[in-house]
Amino acid sequence: MKSQKSFEGDEGTLYLVPTPIGNLEDMTFRAIQVLKDVDLIAAEDTRNTIKLLNHFEIHTKMVSYHQHSDLKRQSEITNQIADGMKIALVSDAGMPSISDPGHELVLACLKEELPVVPLPGANAALTALIASGLTPQPFYFYGFLPRQNKERREALMELKNRRETWILYESPHRLKETLKSLAKNIGESRKITLCRELTKRYEEFLRGTIAEALSWAENENIRGEFCLIVEGNENPLTEKSAWWTDFTIKEHVEKVMEQDDATSKEAIKKVMQDRGLPKREVYQAYHELKEKS
Repeated sequence: MKSQKSFEGDEGTLYLVPTPIGNLEDMTFRAIQVLKDVDLIAAEDTRNTIKLLNHFEIHTKMVSYHQHSDLKRQSEITNQIADGMKIALVSDAGMPSISDPGHELVLACLKEELPVVPLPGANAALTALIASGLTPQPFYFYGFLPRQNKERREALMELKNRRETWILYESPHRLKETLKSLAKNIGESRKITLCRELTKRYEEFLRGTIAEALSWAENENIRGEFCLIVEGNENPLTEKSAWWTDFTIKEHVEKVMEQDDATSKEAIKKVMQDRGLPKREVYQAYHELKEKS
């Protein structure tokens, strides 16, 4: 067990500094002071961060550090901290490491036993959760769903049975597609709150069912970043009552083909694994019934 005394000594330190998710007035006094006092700011996008620094008259030098930064930049930062420098890490908006760069740098610092000090501050997920009207605890934060249909469906099938309220992030151009996936995979009646443009002038909360959210999205010019708060499942399915329990083998195969955009061969393999049946039995049940229909 390794101990870190965050405020003892004067060695180099990595500070994780949250920045406003929209309204600059949400910047804390402590965050401003830390950004003024550190030797260097590592920013996800220096073009965005310079606007924040100019607003608060912060003149600290910046370097870029983002999800595509190579190991060389990461090593440069950890070496500077090891040499006694104090460096602040900021993302474009919100909390570093939460659907933003930072985790790898934190791990690199901890590996070298360098202090990592987090500051409290703005976070879109919790801001949305407490105003959603849905049960705030327990909750499960997921972030952005996978882009590919198969991976997204697998993620939603896992989320579907969680008892906790769960939280997603989504961009405006993918919102409609995500709501369609939610309706298809977890049902249209589940309660959801769409939280748009949090803390900004056009902040908006849309509360209702998934069906109502999808109807809204299909008739709106969707703008702004979204946080989705989804009602948990009070009666999750057990392993024995999987979603395909009431389906025949043929229906099960066809459903997998539809949901995963799979070929019959791929779907038969999946059904075989789901049901624990030999391939021959699933193949015959699908093809013989198909020929008769």
